[in-house]
Amino acid sequence: MGQLRRRFRVATLLVGLGCGLLTLLALAAYAQGGYYSRYRFDYSEAQSHEKAEFYWSRLRYTSSGGQSNFGFGFGYGGWAGWSRDYPKADRQFLLALKRLTRIQMRPVEQIVDLDSDDIYNYPWVYAVQVANWSFTDAQARRLREYLLKGGFLMVDDFHGTADWDRFMAGMRQVLPDRPVEDLGDGDEIFHVLYDLGERFQVPGEQYVNTGRTYEKDGYVPKWRAIRDAKGRIIVAICHNMHLGDAWEWADMPEYPENFASMAYRIGLNYIVYGMTH
Repeated sequence: MGQLRRRFRVATLLVGLGCGLLTLLALAAYAQGGYYSRYRFDYSEAQSHEKAEFYWSRLRYTSSGGQSNFGFGFGYGGWAGWSRDYPKADRQFLLALKRLTRIQMRPVEQIVDLDSDDIYNYPWVYAVQVANWSFTDAQARRLREYLLKGGFLMVDDFHGTADWDRFMAGMRQVLPDRPVEDLGDGDEIFHVLYDLGERFQVPGEQYVNTGRTYEKDGYVPKWRAIRDAKGRIIVAICHNMHLGDAWEWADMPEYPENFASMAYRIGLNYIVYGMTH
């Protein structure tokens, strides 16, 4: 993991800022005559063994309701759990990563779980619907070791008070002694690539039909984090927002571009921070 990060630093990120985030609207060019349908993806590609500097890794977990690790969700309105918005959100984000940076990355996502040491090969992991996650003692111990050895976890798509409490029940199993803090506008993670001192709530696709940016009682977006003993963010917490849906529906004309742009910028900043700190 340390070697991978050193390579990443040496490579540097020469970002095409001149193109701007409006470049993301060109994602629709991949649609081949319509919305970039999630059903066109070949799930077998997700476990490719292509070598790269960066791997987009999604955490697969057992839901607290007893749902299998190995089920798949199909985005808004479908079964949730670890695979919410999978794989379209992941691959649309990877398209943006390729267009807006010079990171040498695998073009498809990597699914990782906590039942083996394989997670140590992937220093950056994304997890969704984390109000539903549950861990065995062995899984919690492996995730704790992963984070304290230099790993980075970004969590997204959970809303309101009840979701927060359930998320923290799992998080306390993993990191019982590390405090959760609210991130200020001046925190480094918001300025490593794009300056994001002013942010706003990014809603899911439901905004198109409801006009609401919030879900449940999650009226205010919470940008939070857990740090290690040296002050490095090891868990970036996106509460009361749904960045994955914004990535997934960036090619949907009815979904506002400003939400998609913010979601992409946040994700890119978190990747750069996680891979360089």
